[in-house]
Amino acid sequence: MGKPTGFLEIARKDRTYTEVSQRVTHFKEFILSLSDPELSAQGARCMDCGIPFCHTGCPVSNVIPDFNDLVYQEQWQQALATLHATNNFPEVTGRICPAPCEMACILNLIDQPVTIRTIEGALADRGWAEGWIMPQIPPHRTGKRVAIVGSGPTGLACAQQLARAGHTVVVFEKRSRIGGLLRYGIPDFKLDKSLIDRRISQMRAEGVEFLPNSHIGATVPVQHLLHCYDAIVLAGGAEQPRDLSLPGRDLDGIHFAMDFLSQQNLVVSHTINHTTINGFGKHVIVVGGGDTGADCVGTAVRQSAASVTQIEILPQPPAKEDKIRTWPGWPHRLWTSTSHEEGCRREWCVVAKGFIGTGGTVQGLACTRATWVDGSMTEVLGSDFVFPAELVLLATGFVHPVYEGMLADFGVALDARGNVQADSVAYQTSIPKVFTAGDMRRGPSLVVWAIREGRQCANAVNTFLAGDTMLPR
Repeated sequence: MGKPTGFLEIARKDRTYTEVSQRVTHFKEFILSLSDPELSAQGARCMDCGIPFCHTGCPVSNVIPDFNDLVYQEQWQQALATLHATNNFPEVTGRICPAPCEMACILNLIDQPVTIRTIEGALADRGWAEGWIMPQIPPHRTGKRVAIVGSGPTGLACAQQLARAGHTVVVFEKRSRIGGLLRYGIPDFKLDKSLIDRRISQMRAEGVEFLPNSHIGATVPVQHLLHCYDAIVLAGGAEQPRDLSLPGRDLDGIHFAMDFLSQQNLVVSHTINHTTINGFGKHVIVVGGGDTGADCVGTAVRQSAASVTQIEILPQPPAKEDKIRTWPGWPHRLWTSTSHEEGCRREWCVVAKGFIGTGGTVQGLACTRATWVDGSMTEVLGSDFVFPAELVLLATGFVHPVYEGMLADFGVALDARGNVQADSVAYQTSIPKVFTAGDMRRGPSLVVWAIREGRQCANAVNTFLAGDTMLPR
């Protein structure tokens, strides 16, 4: 373990952020990292528990006590190697993963969990700075060809693992640049896109071929994949947004959150000159209280919106969870993101009833209040009101993959929730040699689950192609 008495002697210290007044003026990352001595001290706090509950919280099975101890011992390169053994992209998870591992940490019982996510991200950043992260080129090639559809975290993790196993891997991406949701859906202030480009360069050196502007089922027929590849992995995500079918939905100024976020990312990357969906000088309403909604808040604030309000139909969670009931699972409590701190009004128990507009453009959102008793909602009579709203962003989640085109052409079977049917062992669809993983299989989830599924799917594909596999799950 780290220092045997470290958790008693050293207080939790996490990374901090630049002041709100500074960071809202740009779309760059604003993390203030810990120093090496501070990171080492935080690693010393890990107790190397007999039952490391942090493992129960980590979908990719990071060997957390081991790399914490190595950080305490200042064996940085070995710590990074330990981290990379289970996680292909720790610089990503070290920034945007909600850290379920920390919630499962035994020290979280006293609200002082080890700063696992910060250590993880810092290790990856140091590895790139020191030149420790190099391409892992396989000693021989198998001659087998694998097509991966989708270049999000699932597709990238799967591609990297299979390339390192010696297969020829081609990643098809319908958009103009590689990265999927990481590039187009996560704001740059949370994830600088140079981190993706760096990994893409590493993967190219390992033999992965990337084909952007290749939309399977549209510009590239599925028969091409079935004819030219020994295995196919569908990793296209769950892109069908949940809509609000309310009166006035056809008014201008009402948009899905991902369209809004993607446009701003394209501006930041200089792919386009300006956004057509912009909150400048407008009263912005974000419908939905999750992480995507919070990303919309931070983006609208940076666009100089007149006001930003985020509404949620559910009641406000408690400020502190009941640990006896929830630990080591994910806690039910109020989460306040850095975007919320930047200027946002949050409203709970609000039911959207319809959009109000003049001249074909939205001007308000009609709502009513609600109460919740034992999980059942009741609208409060006479509580109707209207939010001023010149831009409404629907951050109400995603329901399932897009069926038109690729999935319809393949004819894959769907499960009861509308996702592509496959189990979490073989990852095979109903079509021979066609596999699926990530959100397309399990439904909308976290980036860390996407990486896990990509790795596990690579293990299954390698077994299918070679009869056995040495790839870790």
